[in-house]
Amino acid sequence: MQIPLDRRSPVPLARQIQGHLERLIRDGLLAPGVKLPASRELARALGVARGAVVAAYEELVAAGLARARVGQGTFVAERAPGAAPRATPTRRPAVSWSSLFSRSAELAAADEARRRALAPPPARDDLVSFAGGVPDSALFPTEAFRRVLNAVVRDEGPALLQYAPVTGYPALRRYLAGYLLRVGVEARPEEILIVNGSQQGFDLIARTFLDPGDTVAIEQPTYPRAMEVFRACRAELLGVPWRDDGLDPDVLESVLARHRPKLLYCQPFGHNPTGLAMSGEAARRLLEAAARHQVAVVEDGFAPALSYGARPPLPLRARDRDGVVLYIGTFSKILFPGLRLGWLVAPPPVVERLAAAKQLADLHTSALLQAAVHRFCERRLLDRHAARVAREYARRRDLLLAALRRHMPEGVTWTEPAGGFSLLVTLPASLDAGALLPRALERGVAFTPGAAFYLDAQGSPALRLSFSAVPAHRIEEGVRRLAEVVKDALRRPARRAPEAAAVPLV
Repeated sequence: MQIPLDRRSPVPLARQIQGHLERLIRDGLLAPGVKLPASRELARALGVARGAVVAAYEELVAAGLARARVGQGTFVAERAPGAAPRATPTRRPAVSWSSLFSRSAELAAADEARRRALAPPPARDDLVSFAGGVPDSALFPTEAFRRVLNAVVRDEGPALLQYAPVTGYPALRRYLAGYLLRVGVEARPEEILIVNGSQQGFDLIARTFLDPGDTVAIEQPTYPRAMEVFRACRAELLGVPWRDDGLDPDVLESVLARHRPKLLYCQPFGHNPTGLAMSGEAARRLLEAAARHQVAVVEDGFAPALSYGARPPLPLRARDRDGVVLYIGTFSKILFPGLRLGWLVAPPPVVERLAAAKQLADLHTSALLQAAVHRFCERRLLDRHAARVAREYARRRDLLLAALRRHMPEGVTWTEPAGGFSLLVTLPASLDAGALLPRALERGVAFTPGAAFYLDAQGSPALRLSFSAVPAHRIEEGVRRLAEVVKDALRRPARRAPEAAAVPLV
């Protein structure tokens, strides 16, 4: 620990040491229970007599800010029961930080504030939450992955803990080339860039392709984080509505012809929030339009193994004969989100530019985690895990659909997911899902208001229900509670939620 001391000051060194430590404790920078440095050690570090440190510690103990334990040392005192928490100190900064933030940072902060307004409440035992579109951590193969991680540290540790190629662990890129071929995506290892999750993939594409004022065509509804990334690059977003089988071809053609966007973002399978899949005909028309208008398609690919039909549809990249598709994939949904491990598939010249942007951001993705995931996949542990969770998620999807049919009143409709973790419920037009959420929380059920997935408030009568992380035995009860809220609202309509809260969440 370093403490600034003024040796020319008339204030004794012991008092300066005491004052500095007292401020750190009161400001919460030294937390209750933290052990202070040994007096000899601190005296040596500060170049003072040990007696000065001992005297400072004794004054802290006398003030009730520290506790001395014989044979153990001096510790920051625990807060007395019932005492108010220490207030965060307010200091007038020398710099007005807010005046220095970039426009992109301001846009990102605005999105973050809106997201917090719609964030799911803290978990509680009586709450059935359909709000989180995440895999169920109870299904994670943590023990199998621990063994694989230990093995790669043992076998390749020194190399894996060194700096690594920005493009990714070569063996994992080779594996992914074969893995993608199973679903029809032809990609050589040099066309694959390993990234820190699909979110970094969006960010790299946006920073590589977009200038302020550029236009991006984006499906509606869509994944909120994608909208936020493109907005942070100060792009203009133009919505293209989803129909039951994909993007509306007439609106898409009009947007591409009139506005000539640089990028078109979509989720052809496992669509968030609806769970729908794009038909072969819709995919063909989309690719033809993109090629005709020279628009790059950003395909956000969901794990094909998590399909609830006979077989997943071909990705756009597998149908692409004109080279217009940039494909993003991730291990987050099929394995662990905490790995932050995904990939981009693009032509080599594009991979080169994306890799340059990535190197500026973080040099490379963890080689250790890449090697562990490769070993996990190579031993076919991923295939076994994927088959197991796909069965369980399909069961939860079926339970949710059956419960909706049993409990929801007339006039409420919903999508039937072909893949993914969620579905979209549409309420009668007189209702606003955002206004219903507080009532639902009182009844013990949570959801995500549909407006979070749209560029504007047009999704207000809709809500997303995610089933992946809800225990199967709680789905029926959660839907029953939600149906009661909807029925009550139809009898006594809720006031519409303010528009400020009706924008992107996650």
